[in-house]
Amino acid sequence: MEINGYDEMTGENNYIVHPEIFLACTEKKQRVIEQIIPEHILMHVYTGKITVTTADKTYVILQGETALFSRNQLAKFTKEPGGEMPCRAATVFFTQAFLQTFYMDLPLEKQKANYPGVLQMKQHALLDHLFESILFYANQNDAVITGELALLKVKEAITVVRTINKNADFLLSDFSEPHKTDLADFMQKNFMFNIPISRFAYLTGRSLATFKRDFQKTFGTSPQKWLTETRLQKAHFLIAENNQKPSQAYIEAGFENFSHFTYVFRKFFGYTPSTIFEPVNT
Repeated sequence: MEINGYDEMTGENNYIVHPEIFLACTEKKQRVIEQIIPEHILMHVYTGKITVTTADKTYVILQGETALFSRNQLAKFTKEPGGEMPCRAATVFFTQAFLQTFYMDLPLEKQKANYPGVLQMKQHALLDHLFESILFYANQNDAVITGELALLKVKEAITVVRTINKNADFLLSDFSEPHKTDLADFMQKNFMFNIPISRFAYLTGRSLATFKRDFQKTFGTSPQKWLTETRLQKAHFLIAENNQKPSQAYIEAGFENFSHFTYVFRKFFGYTPSTIFEPVNT
């Protein structure tokens, strides 16, 4: 990724104001980015919109809106421009090291058993001012936010979030690692996310070896074989039943490369994806 310039891999103009503050300007018509969210993040959309799909819900963040995402979850971010304006957004990272220091001396209520993976923040003048100031720094070609100034901005961000949404503390002050989850339920909900097997293991609270052993007991096959076949079945359904274009279905099903998808699809089903796709006449 290129700092303060055009990234040919993502099709975005990226501005890393500081390692904990990131801005992206999408130039393409639409861009889908799939990732594991490693830290709690606060995302604000300046122009365009971002649709975020998690394992069980879809969120839409419109121009001027902000959302707080919990760490250690999988999500697909679909970035779309607003008319002639590219999709431009800023992300503030709340790292575990920062949060542990921040909450060290703060009295907190008893933790809630569950909290949402995404908190959509209500629009507020404090949030507007915060992200306007971040955008100001990004627009200064000869200016770089120093470590001290960046820390002040991150502290300002968490203070604003806690002021606006009282439930934010329950999310941000949880430092536990992923616990051992129901493997079958987790994989059925998250198979479409294209991440390494080792990350699936971590998110289910297992070592890689334990994950593979439990997976074999649960599904009767290896993780990679199950993932490929499950994604193929999903893609087949999207194309045959939902009449979705193969060029769209392969992404939604969890494949990364279209030519590879076409190859394994034909090998598994005996025909190509285009065979079952019926374009709508207009």
